[in-house]
Amino acid sequence: MKNEIEINGEVYVKKSEMAETVEGHYVIVRCKNAGVHAGYLKSREGGIVTLTDSRRLWRWWSKFTLSGLATCGVLKSKENEVRFACVLPKLDLTESDVCEVIYCTEEARESIQSIPEHTNK
Repeated sequence: MKNEIEINGEVYVKKSEMAETVEGHYVIVRCKNAGVHAGYLKSREGGIVTLTDSRRLWRWWSKFTLSGLATCGVLKSKENEVRFACVLPKLDLTESDVCEVIYCTEEARESIQSIPEHTNK
């Protein structure tokens, strides 16, 4: 790939190039005020993180942390106890509210998306 440099064995990618490679990846976004969301990263520019086909994660069970959820998905024994909201076509989060963006494995994406929409009915 062009626009990358290696320093002490670590490869660094020019920010504009990196944005192109992460777009469309399924991520979990943890916010200070807006909660936790899972969806496809559309963009991260102008102070806004935009997700598509995203869900708010109200309650989850994973291997200890959100990192575990992003790696392994929902614990099989707890799938009926998690609470994930409806799918939103597009969601904008202010970058100042975003604490972290965690990139999900394919296994985790499938697991999160398999959980039915929780309603108050």
